[in-house]
Amino acid sequence: MYNWWGQRDEYSKDAVKCFMQPYGVFLDNEIIGTYQFAYDDLSVRPDIYPWLANVYIDEKYRGKGYGRRLLGSVFDNAKENIDFDEIFLYTKHIGLYEKFGWNFIEEVDTFKKEQRIERLYKLDLRSERSD
Repeated sequence: MYNWWGQRDEYSKDAVKCFMQPYGVFLDNEIIGTYQFAYDDLSVRPDIYPWLANVYIDEKYRGKGYGRRLLGSVFDNAKENIDFDEIFLYTKHIGLYEKFGWNFIEEVDTFKKEQRIERLYKLDLRSERSD
């Protein structure tokens, strides 16, 4: 992808890795949840990156532990596959990401119609995982 897309658009190898790092949780060869690392996710905060983005568990599988499994893999996958000391996310959820080591930073105005104020979090990748 770097040779085909990154060099053409002048992205670094790290940026391409961030754009192209999807992860999923599968049940019987069917993907039921996903997330990805992204170089850019919140347009009002272009000063911070990389991001955890597109975190999703199919509605019929929520509340069954698959989200815990999916989010539990973020720290190790980020530490192993992206060369940054920290990663960010924004969300409307309160109390969910804290269970996985994320630290609340501030509320941020996203300027979106459906949910203007969301919560900005950071996960420190320099530390050892405590859970």
